[in-house]
Amino acid sequence: MIIAYIRVSSTQQIYEHMEREISEYAERNGFKIDRWVEETISSRKPLNKRKLGQLLEELKKGDTLICSELSRLSRSVLETFLILQTCLNKKCMVQTIKENYHLGNDLQSQMLAFCFGIAAQIERDLISQRTKCALANVKAKGGRLGRPQEAQNKKLKLSKNTKRIKDLLDKGVSKNQISKIMGVQYMTLSRFIDRMGLKGEP
Repeated sequence: MIIAYIRVSSTQQIYEHMEREISEYAERNGFKIDRWVEETISSRKPLNKRKLGQLLEELKKGDTLICSELSRLSRSVLETFLILQTCLNKKCMVQTIKENYHLGNDLQSQMLAFCFGIAAQIERDLISQRTKCALANVKAKGGRLGRPQEAQNKKLKLSKNTKRIKDLLDKGVSKNQISKIMGVQYMTLSRFIDRMGLKGEP
């Protein structure tokens, strides 16, 4: 199945431009779009709040995901890498029009995914450094450190979704992707999976 994904955060005019761009691309390359997934939402919203999150769960081996450019999937390098990793793990192809990416089960795709992985690690390190600096500033000013009540709420949220998490693991969805879908940190999900005795890929 060939699926076109369109995300805009503002005007109808931009949406119509992307739809026309993808339709013309499909016509030039001699195939038709089997399904359109469209949403008007900021890419800063977590995946579990976006149609894209549900789409990633539904993708099957051999499917192709087309978008106008990678930034339509996410503006975060880390999240973009996780999305691409999910698609490649499911043996799905990702095509972008502006960058002319054709990511599938080939060496070029693996090299590009590797580059995204390095960029994602750099982004993680920068986030970690900023977090440490912020905590140090709070501590220096006499602020209180520790886990907020929200952490307990996230544990409860995971407990209520135990069956769904197990189903995702059984389908081969990575812990990284499931944590995005659930809207929790990777380590929070990983500890929950270990405590519940669930199985899955790291």
